[in-house]
Amino acid sequence: LEVPWRWHRSPRRGGAACPSAGQIRAAFLRFFEERHGHRRLPSAPVRPRGDPRLLFVNAGMNQFKPIFLGTVHPRSELAQHRRVVNSQKCVRAGGKHNDLEDVGRDTYHHTFFEMLGNWSFGDYFKEEACSMAWELLTEVYEIPRDRLYVTYFGGDPSLGLSADEECRDVWLRLGVPASHVLPFPLKDNFWEMGDTGPCGPCTEIHYDHVGGGRNAAALVNQGSPDVVEIWNLVFMQYNREVEGNLLPLPQHHVDTGMGLERLVTVLQNKRSNYDTDLFTPILDAIHKGCRAPRYQGLIGNADVGRVNMAYRVVADHVRTLCVCITDGIYPGFSGAELVLRRILRRAVRFCSEVLQAPPGLLASLVPTVVEVLGDAYPELTRNVNQIKDIINENEAAFLSSLERGRRIIERTVQQMEPSTNFPAEVAWSLYGSLGFPLDLIDLMLEEKGISLDSAAFNELALEDAKRKAGGPQAGQPGSTNTHLDVHSLAWLQGSKVPATDDSPKYAYTLGQHGHYEFSPCQATVLMLYRDQSLHKEVGAGQHCGVILDRTNFYAQQGGQDSDQGYMIRLGQQDVLFPVESVHLCGGYVIHEVTAVETLRAGDQVQLFVDEARRLACMTNHTATHLLNFALRHILGDSTEQRGSHVTAERLRFDFDTKDHVTVEQLQQVEQVVQDLIQKNEVVHMAEVPLTLARKVQGLRAVDEGYPDPVRIVSLGVPVENVLTCDSKAAMQTSVELCCGTHLLQTGSVEDLAIISERQLVKGISRVIAVTGGRAKEAREAGQCLAMEVDSVSLRMKQRITSIPEMQNLSKEVGQLTKVVASTAMPQWQRRELQTILKALQRTANTAVKKLELQQAEKVAQILLAKYCNQPVIIDTIPADSLSILMKVVNQLCDKSPGTSVLLLSPQASGEVLCACQVSKSCLPGFSAADWAVAVCTQMEGKAGGSPIVAKGSGNAKGMQGALTTALEFAQSKL
Repeated sequence: LEVPWRWHRSPRRGGAACPSAGQIRAAFLRFFEERHGHRRLPSAPVRPRGDPRLLFVNAGMNQFKPIFLGTVHPRSELAQHRRVVNSQKCVRAGGKHNDLEDVGRDTYHHTFFEMLGNWSFGDYFKEEACSMAWELLTEVYEIPRDRLYVTYFGGDPSLGLSADEECRDVWLRLGVPASHVLPFPLKDNFWEMGDTGPCGPCTEIHYDHVGGGRNAAALVNQGSPDVVEIWNLVFMQYNREVEGNLLPLPQHHVDTGMGLERLVTVLQNKRSNYDTDLFTPILDAIHKGCRAPRYQGLIGNADVGRVNMAYRVVADHVRTLCVCITDGIYPGFSGAELVLRRILRRAVRFCSEVLQAPPGLLASLVPTVVEVLGDAYPELTRNVNQIKDIINENEAAFLSSLERGRRIIERTVQQMEPSTNFPAEVAWSLYGSLGFPLDLIDLMLEEKGISLDSAAFNELALEDAKRKAGGPQAGQPGSTNTHLDVHSLAWLQGSKVPATDDSPKYAYTLGQHGHYEFSPCQATVLMLYRDQSLHKEVGAGQHCGVILDRTNFYAQQGGQDSDQGYMIRLGQQDVLFPVESVHLCGGYVIHEVTAVETLRAGDQVQLFVDEARRLACMTNHTATHLLNFALRHILGDSTEQRGSHVTAERLRFDFDTKDHVTVEQLQQVEQVVQDLIQKNEVVHMAEVPLTLARKVQGLRAVDEGYPDPVRIVSLGVPVENVLTCDSKAAMQTSVELCCGTHLLQTGSVEDLAIISERQLVKGISRVIAVTGGRAKEAREAGQCLAMEVDSVSLRMKQRITSIPEMQNLSKEVGQLTKVVASTAMPQWQRRELQTILKALQRTANTAVKKLELQQAEKVAQILLAKYCNQPVIIDTIPADSLSILMKVVNQLCDKSPGTSVLLLSPQASGEVLCACQVSKSCLPGFSAADWAVAVCTQMEGKAGGSPIVAKGSGNAKGMQGALTTALEFAQSKL
């Protein structure tokens, strides 16, 4: 293989020209593609397709999982691969693999990294994989052999796994000195995909940064920064079953992974990933855009003011932001989107407060990132402006909250007693109301030498989760503070305390780029409510209801969840009062608040609604109206609403129907909604006299009391047109009486997927639906599961003669059935797949029984010929299961009715299976159950059954004695 450069390795660090990261990446790909016949594939996006267990693609093997699991569609392009090479974009932040909180503290952790990998799917195995790796590292990259150490799996007696001597011997044949070939246990050198599935031993290649002829074997796998792992080669040769045992795979695979950042560090003679050309251009751009001193690579106490840590955080995080946004993951409020929001806010905080950079620095780094990574991942070059816009918008949204949060932390710290933890209530308000990621709160407190009361914080988080899970009917802490008792309500009305003006909740507009802008609101505290009584003052730390003269918070009503957010006193920006829920009672809007400081009637406050939560509720409420119209359109005009519940996460809609809703009807309902979304209809809203509203033909309303005047929500048709005498508009579109908050145009819904439909009682059905990104994820999950089911169907049609193979296929169908039942996906697709899986399960079960019967017949014929009409047959035979063993016994007794049979079958696990049947002519003196118990007791096992047939199991150590007992027992009864 010709390379476009030569390695110039010099003992003096930085003393010679070094290859670029781009050249190193290209050499890897060309080596496997041109010299060893691998197919080069592009990187998969970092958003996993249809795998709800993953937030991000975090390893090169993610896209090849269906091959390893055997679920790949036989006719798919993926199934044709034998040798593959690529450089995969990976993100490790959130979930099981989470490096986020370590980034910046050292010189090697990253949230985004590149994984170089080569794979073999049933092609080459250990010999070739190790040989290729050694050739690339020592001949192409010219890494000195004496600096490389390899590890192999040293075995595990508890699992019955011997050392991987095959791998060890390969390395020795390649010329690696025995002192550099090291065995390690299961935790270091045995790789597993999960609790079940393909797994196997691995061999790792480690590099000694120091060298100089020393033997660094003792530092391998010891966490030393001087000796680091650079490449992991996994040999998938086993499958871990549900029961935990390991069985050999019919086909062996190779999965290797080498982090590009770490390899470049080695080949560029650096000790820090951030000193390589993957990062130095970004670090230089940061320096130009901020007022901090130049990056020096300092860590720990040497890094005064954490300036160097800030450089590393910003450089790492902006790479992650660029890659994720390009691949369709945007900062948001759940799952991967929430993690990306945390990453962005962490970067913004370091830019603003540590590097003293002006707003916009983060987005200004995007062209530099694209310059570094764009050749390898050309999709980045097509999205530069979009990435910058999204980063700038999110930065602007966080900066004001960041300043307020910083002041809150400083004020709280000043008021704290020495040697105490930071109060959880304040941290919770920063987290819930200002959107501060928990790791950012911890970091800001750590810088001040204090820590958070984590136990109390987790308790608050648990309470919040219970409240959300419980829904509107759940008993909520502090609910006695939000529902006015009859005496307090009478006192307020008798004292002429004005009802709350909540019209500002409708004060929002659709701004540029499709973003909603919510108007600010100032208010006066009229009264406080606690423990079923009214108060003029409430002390710090207490829960209470706050009654205001006006509010822009939406109180829970009309099936829509209440807003959340916070309020601050005018002129006191560093004290934040979280608003946990909002309720309407007798015209008064009561805000459930935790009083961080004393609150008094007459206080002037500024209100801040959680805009993301409100917008999500608006989206789902408008989608509920679309769904209502679509159901009536498809199921008929007699379809009436019986209830609904709108939250930020999903919507629920109950309706009456004469018959079960079919798969086709669910598809049609979704299509009607899609069409209305595509049209991007204007949502018209207006208050009109109730008597006039009642006259509208086709008006949708539930059976409840409405205020007068009442609010009408009309999709696509102005309210004044709907109200004309001869208007039939409400028959052709959605027109409803509704006090909820709505989108201003239907296009913002983006998508709707019905993920559940069931009958509550006869005649009333309930649907649950999701919108926007959640709907997209549900559809992706459905498509991936459909492909898996299709793959199983095709494999089921192939002629399978192996019982274990068919049993595994049957298990796979069972597991898929559970996944399909529990995964959020379109309900129409779930039902289709469930129907297919039900038929497949029947087919698989029938096939297993048929194969077992065929095998039993063959074994029975051999035994009949061997024992030829003898009254008792006692023997040991190989059998894969107790079911097969029992079938052999049954076959023998059917073909030789006067014979009594007991068979034992030793298993690889050390267990011995036992099955027996007694001839009816020997009853009642000879009992099969007693026979089996006597035999299995001899093997320290158990048995049971009837006088005619019985089965059991025991330990292999007692098998010879058990055979003797079986014969003696039979002779004593005959």
